[in-house]
Parts: sequence; C-alpha cells; structure tokens
Amino acid sequence: MAETPYSIFNSRTPDDIHREIQEVYLENARPWVIGYSGGKDSTTALQLVWYALAELPEEERKYPVYVISSDTLVETPVIVNYITGTLERLEAVAREQKMPFQTDIVRPKIDDTFWVNLIGRGYPAPGPHFRWCTDRMKIRPANKFVLDRVAEHGEVIMVLGVRRGESATRDQVLSLHNIQNSLLLQHSTLPNAFVYAPIVDFSLNDVWFYLLNVPSPWNNDNKELITLYRNSNAQGECPLVVDETTPSCGNSRFGCWTCTVVTKDKAMEGLIDSGEDWMLPLLEFRDFLAKTQDPKQKPKTREHRRRNGQITILNNKLVHGPYTLKFCQELLKELLNVQKLVRKEGPDPNIELITDAELEEIRKIWRTERQDWEDAVPQIYAEIVGDRDWIVDDTISFDEKDKKILTAICDKKGVPVTLVSKLLDTEQQMDGMSRRAKIQSRIDKIFHEDWRSEEEARNELNKLMNNDSS
Repeated sequence: MAETPYSIFNSRTPDDIHREIQEVYLENARPWVIGYSGGKDSTTALQLVWYALAELPEEERKYPVYVISSDTLVETPVIVNYITGTLERLEAVAREQKMPFQTDIVRPKIDDTFWVNLIGRGYPAPGPHFRWCTDRMKIRPANKFVLDRVAEHGEVIMVLGVRRGESATRDQVLSLHNIQNSLLLQHSTLPNAFVYAPIVDFSLNDVWFYLLNVPSPWNNDNKELITLYRNSNAQGECPLVVDETTPSCGNSRFGCWTCTVVTKDKAMEGLIDSGEDWMLPLLEFRDFLAKTQDPKQKPKTREHRRRNGQITILNNKLVHGPYTLKFCQELLKELLNVQKLVRKEGPDPNIELITDAELEEIRKIWRTERQDWEDAVPQIYAEIVGDRDWIVDDTISFDEKDKKILTAICDKKGVPVTLVSKLLDTEQQMDGMSRRAKIQSRIDKIFHEDWRSEEEARNELNKLMNNDSS
C-alpha cells in the first residue's frame, strides 16, 4: 500500500494556522516585519497572516505589520513590476479594510549598489568565492529597516516564508535558535528581533495547494504567480535575505538579472523563451560579465594590483585585482547601450538600468580614486544617451590636457604615471584644509604601494618558479 504523501493539511486546517498566528500576534505586543519577495513562499506566509488578522476585531489589530521587499536596483524587471503592483494593491486594500499593514521597499545605499561597486570601483563580477553583492545589496538594507523599527518600538517580530527542508543549513539554523516553549526563534544576528515562520512545516505541494485554493485578499491573481514560475523555469525564489544563512538565490530563481554567481540564468532564459524577448540584451550583458571570470580573460580586463595597491602571488600565480578603468568605461558604454535598446524594445520606455545617482557616484569615484582626469562619465553618457545636467565638480582641477603632459613627463623619467597622479590628487583634495595632519600618512600609504609594472611582476614570478624547479 502506497504511503500517503506528507501534507500539513493532513493534521491542520487553515483555521488552525490562523489561530496560531492570532495567538502569536496578540501575546507578543510587538510590531511585525514581513519579508515579501513576490515568490510562492512569502506570498503564502503573507496571505495567512492577512486572513488571520482580518478575523480579529479592529480594536485588536493594533500592532503595525510592515511588509518589506528588497529592491537591489538590478532585480529582474518583470519581477519588479509584479512586486510593485502587489504592494500598491495591498496598501490600498489595507486602507479600505482598516488593516494594520504598511508596505515599504528597501534599497541599498548608493555606495553599496551593484554598478557603483562593479563599474565604479572595479569589483569583478560576483562568483561563488567572491560574493560581495549579497551583504551590501540585500542584508544591510533589510537589517537597517528592522533595526530602525527596533529603535522605534523596542522589539520586533520578523515573519519569514521559510520552510523546513529547504536546505540543511536552514534546518540547522531553525533548530539552533529555537526558544523553549515558544513559536518564536531568536534572530541569529539582530538584537531584539525575533523570527516567526508560519509555513515552516509546509511542503512544496502544500504551498501550491494553498495558493491555488485560497484567493489573494488584495485582489492579486495567484494563477499569474504560477504562470510567472512556469515561464521562468523557476524552481525556487530569491528570498528576502536577512543573514548569511539565507540562500541568496537558487540555480533557477527570481533575483538579480546581473547575477553571475550561477553558471546560467535559467529564470531569465525561461522568461525570454516565454515571450519576454526584449530581455535578451540583459541576458547577453549578464553572460558577458560572467565570461570575465574566465582565468584567460583576467589579464585583459583586470589590474595586476589589488585595490590596496599591493601585488599578490598565490600558488605561483598572479592574483588579479579590480577591473581596469578602461574596461569599466567599456562596461558603462555597453550598459547604457543595453538600456537604450530595452527602452526601445521593452514595455517601459523609461526603464532605468542604472540611476542618475549611481552615474554621479561612479563619476566621483573615477575622479577621486582612479585618476580619471578626463572626466569620462559625462562624455560616455553624451555619446550614448545625450546631454544632461551634471553636478558641478570642483574637487579635481586637473583635466585631460594635464594628463597627457604628465604622462609624457613620467614616461621620459621612468616613473609610474598613476603614482604621480595619486600624489597630485591627494594634495589637491587636502588643499585649503585648516588641518592637514592626515596628508603625510596618505602620502606614505601611496609610496608603500607596489609600483612594479605587470611585466616586472611576471618576470620576478618566472624567476622564482625557475629557482624552485632547479
């Protein structure tokens, strides 16, 4: 006789789950923060909470419920539109029905965005061993929102759509942070924040069964969500990430269209195959970024020094640093070309793949940290998009003509032009300050960088390898 498949609904009804949610809400006089990613699990958790609180008298619905979504500014556009529409409808229905729900979208600080770090600072495309994006773009913004609510209310309860069995790491975390005789978990990193997981014992089939049989209370069509999963080949979703144990993304997932942590973006490929062919330039740009992770491509696209100015040799190999300024300029050109194309071919003629604020920040970083005396960002933008007003830059007085003169002198004297450029930039940035105590340490730091050329570094590496083999 075949064993009956596990289902939460074999032992509990939706009403039972509603009563549990009501109990947690009423017994813990704290505001709630619900992480909503637009995917199946977070939608199920959010619907259950809504229906449970809707059954309470209005006077008992007195603790605010914040529904937050994370926008990294490089989310897959189709998903962004779906989430934005959902939050707008949810907010409207909450007002009509006097429900305690408020919506918010959390975004990274301008200094932490994908393009500011990749194109501005030259951070290489993220990979499994250097995933610099998750903490900056997802964890910090969500945690800041939670900590702000903690500062306001003293404590908060985070409601997450996590399920047991999603991963061994997740199961371990769920058991380690359990509070005895409580449905709440202690948050692993945030003080005074507790976690409640109403669908922790749901199976995957339970989630889909619930969504197909229980209508959305804010007038979404859950069948549209199923279609989105089907079209994107998505076996998982990119959840709201609040700590390092939460998986950033699965192999087929809703997430950032720029993600190079995975080998192939099956979700975006699926959306394109299902008719969203205007997204093809996004996929091609993402694949282009992924190819820069190839060891053969690194000498062509990356500095031979690390961002700290040092040359690193590991296992008799040169460890490459950030993308070169020249390559970053090529990336910016290509990104603006892709934006121009998807505005023309896609449903939104005003879509922003990179914001004006990011362009200004990249310009500042190139000018003050990467010796871009040519001031390339406005030139590149004018070439691809057209003219626009830029913030007047009075931090650097050197220009393209000065760079040519300096390059000629440095070449003649055999001095690295970047060394002299950095020294001049440092002096210029400190000029006029009443206290110049730090300038000597900044100059010393520049002189202590490794100013060998890549050719010199490789020649020394070859000598070392020859000595080791002899």
